[in-house]
Amino acid sequence: MHWGFVGQAVGMFAVTNVDDLVLLALFFARGVALRVVVGQYLGFGVLLAVSVVGALGASLLPESLLPWLGLVPLLLGLRAAWQVWRARRDGDEPDPVPGPSVLAVATVTIANGGDNIGVYVPVFAVAGTAGLVAYVVVFLVLVGVWCAVGRFLATRPVVARTLARRGHVVLPVVLVAVGLLILFGVW
Repeated sequence: MHWGFVGQAVGMFAVTNVDDLVLLALFFARGVALRVVVGQYLGFGVLLAVSVVGALGASLLPESLLPWLGLVPLLLGLRAAWQVWRARRDGDEPDPVPGPSVLAVATVTIANGGDNIGVYVPVFAVAGTAGLVAYVVVFLVLVGVWCAVGRFLATRPVVARTLARRGHVVLPVVLVAVGLLILFGVW
């Protein structure tokens, strides 16, 4: 494995996935860690597979379809906001949003990372076989690191208290914002 590819892969992963840390911290604060990790790997695995296939010359998703992936986090955010509103209206405790399922984490990861495909495909296409393998291996390792950092953030006392008090409101807002940014091509 060429060390130049490793350094480039670490830098590219960090830049293209820094926004994912907020979502991971929110997911970890709301749910079972194993579900979040499995969902993150599943979603990122799809992004990686599409990028590799795209780099090899086949395009699974036309570029015009990528912004529509923003509907996934947008709809999940609207659903979570509706649950918060209903709970407040009914006088329930403000904790109506259940922990995320594996599928919910995976779909948000895919939608949030749809723009990554546009970055990864051209880089993978020119990396050669050894470079492509290096990128894939480094990215898969870094998904685990990202999960650990997201979990760490969610368990810091100040962050954990804030997420416990406001996470039920923050999660829908972040999901709706991510969805709109993806949908309108800003992300």
